[in-house]
Amino acid sequence: MNRIETQEGANALVAAHAMTLLYFGSQTCGVCRDMLPKVEKLLANYPNIKGAYIEADQVPELAAAFSVFTLPALLIYAEGKEVIREARHISLLDVTERVDRYYDLLFG
Repeated sequence: MNRIETQEGANALVAAHAMTLLYFGSQTCGVCRDMLPKVEKLLANYPNIKGAYIEADQVPELAAAFSVFTLPALLIYAEGKEVIREARHISLLDVTERVDRYYDLLFG
């Protein structure tokens, strides 16, 4: 997953792809570090979803621009619109089921 450090970069990524996943985490957050490889594994199952990692405590203005105040946070965009937002207690099983619906609509 690529790292993004600017709002322009995040906005461009969301605008350029049919589906985009933004994962907000922190190196000081144990849950965030544990979730990162799981999110990357999730993305491996969806080759048409472009993913990016945002280190929230390194660029707090970017986290604030996306209204992310709790970590970890997972934002998924379909055709430029936020369709899934999960934070703190994230069930990747639930996220996978929800992603499947959008993915099938866009790429199925």
